[in-house]
Amino acid sequence: MISIGDALGAGGAGLAAGLINAVAGGGTLVSFPVLVALGVPTVSANITNTVALCPGYLGGAAAQRHDLAENRDRLRSLLPAAAAGGLTGSVLLVVSPERLFRNLIPYLILVACALLAGQPLIKKWLGAASQARPGSPLLVVAVFLCAVYGGYFGAGLGIMLLAVLGLALHDPLVRVNALKQVLSFVINVLAALFFLFSGKVFWAFAAVMAVTSLIGGHLGGRLVGRLNPVVLRTVVVLFGLGAAIRFFI
Repeated sequence: MISIGDALGAGGAGLAAGLINAVAGGGTLVSFPVLVALGVPTVSANITNTVALCPGYLGGAAAQRHDLAENRDRLRSLLPAAAAGGLTGSVLLVVSPERLFRNLIPYLILVACALLAGQPLIKKWLGAASQARPGSPLLVVAVFLCAVYGGYFGAGLGIMLLAVLGLALHDPLVRVNALKQVLSFVINVLAALFFLFSGKVFWAFAAVMAVTSLIGGHLGGRLVGRLNPVVLRTVVVLFGLGAAIRFFI
């Protein structure tokens, strides 16, 4: 059992994470630190967070299903890479020592924030103005590596996928975000299925956050087309920097 205050804190974090993940990615940069603040050990907090936020990714993907019509060929080539990477990352997390994982957290967050903040400049530098082929090997490999990161850590997965997809695809933000939603959902589901048998899930927190993240994901998916992409990037990067500073301290 958890206290009412802890339940409200976890529920609010799940709602915010589901909404932010659906809109721009990076919602777990909010919910993961909250779980740690509530006394959950870092590895268990990450595992619990991954399991709890799966419904939020589903809600976001469902709300943006109309934007996936042009992404069917890409999904056929990218989903296997996302699934394999998510499972690989989850195995790495379970066998990682707690101290090693905690020491890596702020650096992992900073890498994700740097990718998102620098996305426009990197895209201009690469000259990525043409649409990538659906089965581009480089894009498949990049999604696999993002998925390994997502299965291992989770926080900032949406940021990394948005950055990679944004660099490779010359599509509107709404369409890229819809693709990101489906890939994130698959990565998290594969990781969560493995985590179910790890014995490290704090089920009381996971149950509360699962419900609120589903609501947040649905709300965020409906709002994504109405929000400024520059503002979205700025807000999520600030969340990430705040979380990284906290873990450094």
